[in-house]
Amino acid sequence: TLYENQNTVIQKLSLSGRLQAESYSFDADQGNEKDTLWRRARFGFKANMAQNWLVHIEGNFDLENDNTSDYSNLTDAYISWKPADELKIKILKQSAGFTLDGATSSKKLLTLQRNNITNNMWFTAEYFTGLTVEGSFNNQSGYKVGVFSNDDNDEISHFDAKLFSLLSYRRDLSQPLNLNKVDFRIDYIYNQEDDKNNTRDFSQVLSLVTEIEHANWGLSTDITLGNGYNSQSNLWGVSVMPFVNFNEQLQAVVRYTYLNSTNDNGIRSGRYEREIVSGRGDEYHEAYSGFNLFFYGHKLKWQTGLQYTIMNDTADDGGEYKGWGITTGLRAYW
Repeated sequence: TLYENQNTVIQKLSLSGRLQAESYSFDADQGNEKDTLWRRARFGFKANMAQNWLVHIEGNFDLENDNTSDYSNLTDAYISWKPADELKIKILKQSAGFTLDGATSSKKLLTLQRNNITNNMWFTAEYFTGLTVEGSFNNQSGYKVGVFSNDDNDEISHFDAKLFSLLSYRRDLSQPLNLNKVDFRIDYIYNQEDDKNNTRDFSQVLSLVTEIEHANWGLSTDITLGNGYNSQSNLWGVSVMPFVNFNEQLQAVVRYTYLNSTNDNGIRSGRYEREIVSGRGDEYHEAYSGFNLFFYGHKLKWQTGLQYTIMNDTADDGGEYKGWGITTGLRAYW
């Protein structure tokens, strides 16, 4: 926090950002790959204004590129207004979150990489210029409605492509089930088809997400279906992720992810598997096991995960994959 005074127009000015470094080593039947890199580096500020207005500007910086400027693009560049506790309006460039991991900030992921459902059917560019309205009803349910420009622009959109819309409904079921947290959420995306879209080639995506927490354990699930267009096949997938908190510092996480494509070559490999095989497949399995060590909650943590991945490629044109991978990394944000 750089400045704070509740009696002025700018009531609080603070820095924001994140720094994430990681190392990976993957060994498969098709080859191997390892490296150490800066995964994400972002920096910006937030200004809390009078009457519950907020201005947030943050940029993405490429610490891996020695040949050009470190600055890459804007991530957050929006103005929000919260006229009441149950209503918030946000305009300009912001995260368009849907699916389990797509709606979770990289600052708070329990695994080093998002699951491959998100990698395939979420819009991995993540930040789009748009308008969102979100609110709640008696703290038992909530909604989010958004419309976004889906063109490829590193800054504010020029609206060179079409639009996609996001509808999300959340229901809190913790009281009837007598658990600490039970959130059930439905996300729906309608994406207007355009060859200039900076989105995955899905005209519709439907995601059913459940997040449960009680005592020292939790369970998150994701079932997502996507209706592809152009050469993208229809997809569906499921991910199940239980975790256990041994104490405030140590957490164990396991995850299983499955994806199935209606036609050949409908599934992308995960982030580091793509360093070994460039093709796509039609059936995907991943088993992940890891731990998180929290030094200061999610604001400073060390994560490590071991995974075993199988990608079947019926077309036999370069997408088959079978192998192990280990990733470890340090995450910080402010």
